[in-house]
Amino acid sequence: MPRTALRVCPLCEATCGLTLTIEGSAVTGARGDRDDVFSRGFICPKGAAFGAVDGDPDRLRTPLVRRAGRLREATWEEVYAAVAAAVPALVREYGPQSVGVVLGNPNTHTMAGALYPPLLLKALGTRNLFTASTLDQMPKHVSSGLLFGDPFAIPVPDLDRTDFLLLLGANPVESNGSLCTAPDFPGRLRALRARGGTLVVVDPRRTRTARLADRHLAPRPGSDALLLAALAHTLLDEKLTDPDRLTRWTEGLGELGPALDRFTPEAVAPACDLSAAEIRALARELAAAPTAAVYGRIGSCTTEYGTLASWLVDVLNILTGNLDRPGGALFPLSATDHAPRPAGPGKGFALGRWHSRVGGHPEAKSELPTAALAEEIETPGEGRIRALIAIAANPVLSAPDGRRLDAALAGLDFMVSVDPYLNETARHAHVVLPPPPPAQSAHFDFAFNAFAVRNQARYSPPAVPLEEGRMDECEIHARLILAVSGQHGGPPEAVDDRVIADTLARAAAYPHSPLFGDDPRLRARTLSGRTGPERRLDMMLRLGPYDLTLEDLRQHPHGIDLGPLRPRLPGVLKTRSGRIELLPEPIAAELPRLRAALAERPAALVLVGRRHLRSNNSWLHNVPALIGGSNRCTLQVHPEDAGRLGLADGGRARVTADGGSLEVPVEVTEAVRRGVVSLPHGWGHDRAGSRLSVASAEPGANVNQLLDGTRLDPLSGTAVLNGFPVELAPLP
Repeated sequence: MPRTALRVCPLCEATCGLTLTIEGSAVTGARGDRDDVFSRGFICPKGAAFGAVDGDPDRLRTPLVRRAGRLREATWEEVYAAVAAAVPALVREYGPQSVGVVLGNPNTHTMAGALYPPLLLKALGTRNLFTASTLDQMPKHVSSGLLFGDPFAIPVPDLDRTDFLLLLGANPVESNGSLCTAPDFPGRLRALRARGGTLVVVDPRRTRTARLADRHLAPRPGSDALLLAALAHTLLDEKLTDPDRLTRWTEGLGELGPALDRFTPEAVAPACDLSAAEIRALARELAAAPTAAVYGRIGSCTTEYGTLASWLVDVLNILTGNLDRPGGALFPLSATDHAPRPAGPGKGFALGRWHSRVGGHPEAKSELPTAALAEEIETPGEGRIRALIAIAANPVLSAPDGRRLDAALAGLDFMVSVDPYLNETARHAHVVLPPPPPAQSAHFDFAFNAFAVRNQARYSPPAVPLEEGRMDECEIHARLILAVSGQHGGPPEAVDDRVIADTLARAAAYPHSPLFGDDPRLRARTLSGRTGPERRLDMMLRLGPYDLTLEDLRQHPHGIDLGPLRPRLPGVLKTRSGRIELLPEPIAAELPRLRAALAERPAALVLVGRRHLRSNNSWLHNVPALIGGSNRCTLQVHPEDAGRLGLADGGRARVTADGGSLEVPVEVTEAVRRGVVSLPHGWGHDRAGSRLSVASAEPGANVNQLLDGTRLDPLSGTAVLNGFPVELAPLP
């Protein structure tokens, strides 16, 4: 007989609650959990396809090890023995920097991905860390670090209470939101308008989100920072600012006006291709709203001025008094966050504490640009990356110049891939460690709860037992840590026990901890949970701000509602001054470069990416239910540009940029503005040696191959994936 099980969806940032239908050990259906405290029954096509994702026949079921140049099935003992023989030896001979670690987007969707990579990096002692952040949201981490002293202190729009929402470079109707965890984002936007609020969308494409808006502005791509600077200038120039209570916690308000004095609407209008009147009207409307929130995402982050744009988003929220107040932009407080500490100065945030070996790129949040990975592997000399550990990462498709990286990976001495698929990157590995399907894994959203529009906590135990021959994903990571650190063969639970002992010892010694003065050994014995990861979750909940335990979550399978977001300033601030540092030195030093952009002649044709509701980067293209229809890899071109260039709908074109050329099918549509073309991200499944039967049948074109990796936002090291110049030519 079929049975049901509850599960939080791990396929995007919305974290919707699902009710799974299970027959035997197979998930045969998924619907929204109507009793889920956060999502209230909402489901998108990705969640509805959970069973197909979970049961994909191309998922690897056994580990692989390379023998005589070919990947072959092996036992778990054999693959970990291979890791233990190779990685420590390379570290002994060439030093810890000879090992690189790449973390992909899916890491944030699993318990293992949240709990173990920091321990792996510590065990290796390497500074060569590359993640999906420098292909996505790193500018927001950097700007938050500089403003608030904490790169994870990212305010989110209070969607359910705001009167005015300004979205830039975001398409949450199709992406389900990002750095803003909000199930049923479309419903929340409709509710905003239904209660009399205003939605303004700034995007060079007329997206599904833009079609919901009261007003859609379509500026020239890459001009977000200029537009935001002009909005801030107008607020200051027309004395429309009202920081109110934020004044006592903010320094630099007086210096902001002179720093932005060149960015008048009239000066900015030509570069943005918007009128000065439109810019002034938007600034006045933002200032006049009872409450308002400005929210910018990947379209504004992955540009040449991504960090400045991210900074200016919060500058506008501060100038209008909307930061840290209901209806504005607030700081979530997750159940596993540290218990609030007294307000006061912190350690602050610094950039460039070290630099990459070849390109001299500064670190940001202890990460180096993923665009620099290939050169760190292929360039001879001391510190060259000889071994790579890739965890849920496919940078051959997601990073610029995948062909170069593809060739570089082939030259590694050793590579480990933790991935359920043999994809375009994992095919180079010497060892592949496949985690089980999500239904066989426990789930708690450590990362996304920190960006949720409502505080809540939900835990999902495994919906089905671990299949024979599989290894739990957390155990895979724990054994990997032991193997690379010379402790191969040790008990994997020792990794978690060590973390628990160290964390409780620090908590017992910290005066503001809820466990201050306790005996950490006695506390460790009181932790519940059948596994090490569950015990660690229980510990984090007990150390958190809500006095929760794992057992509390088990008794509330639909989740625990912890209430709406609340003001948290000044306690959230960790700057050295203990205040919001509105004009930090690295930002001030970047503004002249933005001023110079006012005089630049814009390119005739630029490219932007796009996402689809049934897709998530490169890792859902192997599910038949999620491809086809409108989820196609086409180059969208405006009718006027198509006519000028001789392109026909359904025809083909060659698109050329810094990194080379692609041949792509053309889709003529008014969804893009003139002078802009759009190609989606995550495609290009045409490399031999991968095992993605569905994706390889409809491979699409890898848009990132148009980039050579030299276009970066200098403060964050983030690749410029939007607004770069291209040339088009029709093909027969």
